[in-house]
Amino acid sequence: MKLILAIISDEDSNPVISELGKEGFGVTKLCSTGGFLRSGNTTIMVGADEEKVPEVIDIIKRKCKTRKKAMPNLDLSGGTGVMGMAFPVEVTVGGATVFVLNVERFEKL
Repeated sequence: MKLILAIISDEDSNPVISELGKEGFGVTKLCSTGGFLRSGNTTIMVGADEEKVPEVIDIIKRKCKTRKKAMPNLDLSGGTGVMGMAFPVEVTVGGATVFVLNVERFEKL
């Protein structure tokens, strides 16, 4: 048995959870925050037999999309110490970070 932890964008959470449910996987959803932009994330936990792990990862991969987002440049000095105008910087957000862990014991009570 494996435990799959996936940290995904809030925007992708409903499609991922819905698809995993359709395929018969139980999902636990945790709200989380972190990463470069401190944006809202969802951490999902899925327990699966070892042979089903690639199927879970494939669903996550198909449903989690990266996207470009304009963010304000927080360093207004440009490294010079002189204040200037803030120009937005385009960054890539989304996708998923996935961890697959061994489960020593599993009980459903």
